[in-house]
Amino acid sequence: MIGYSNLQFTNATQLNDPFDCHPKLIDYSNVPENKPYGEILGEWRKKTEENGATNLRNETWLCSLSKKNNSILMWSHYCYNHKGVCIGLDLDKVMESVPPMFGQLFMEPLVIDVQYKTLIERPNKYIPTQDLFTYQWRTKAKEWEYEKEVRLVIPKPSHRYAAFTKEQTEHPKEIWDCREIHYYMPLKGECFESIYFGVNTDKSEKESIIQYARKKLNPEIKLYQMQVDENEFRLKPEII
Repeated sequence: MIGYSNLQFTNATQLNDPFDCHPKLIDYSNVPENKPYGEILGEWRKKTEENGATNLRNETWLCSLSKKNNSILMWSHYCYNHKGVCIGLDLDKVMESVPPMFGQLFMEPLVIDVQYKTLIERPNKYIPTQDLFTYQWRTKAKEWEYEKEVRLVIPKPSHRYAAFTKEQTEHPKEIWDCREIHYYMPLKGECFESIYFGVNTDKSEKESIIQYARKKLNPEIKLYQMQVDENEFRLKPEII
């Protein structure tokens, strides 16, 4: 992300939560009683809507961000046991960086605050006041609430921004599922607002990142070292 100045978008079916963006989050069974076309066409409409929700999931790519920079759990899970870094972005500048054709439908990514639920509420598709596309993209289980996730959502990104990950190029396959492919949105250097180094970040790697970030990304970038608080179970950033 730092070296190539971009954001990675992953298909909604490839996330680590099997409930994420799942079509069954929405209820398609309650076809209105006053449907004018009879029972058979009513069932056909239900099946069509269910398939549409499945296709929406298959054709949507997400970039997951967070409002927090000091979560002990996320530093442990996503940053190699506190050896990695947390990158702070200026989201307004990120949105200004979106290429005109990043989405095939001339769309910019939608910025969505994830909402966390204890129960699968399954709103009725046939209630017109429900924004069901957004509901399908934003709803997650309550257990994930500590992440305070904000996600960028783009349906049908342009193929010009598709690329294999390093791991995929090292382990090629004859046939790839299109949902396995990632998309990378280029960022301007000014989008990078800050970098937080983990408690266990290697010193030489840290210095290399600092030199690169200040010379290649943003000379005004803010740099922090995460420290263990001596009095509480929390992490605290100290400016470098």
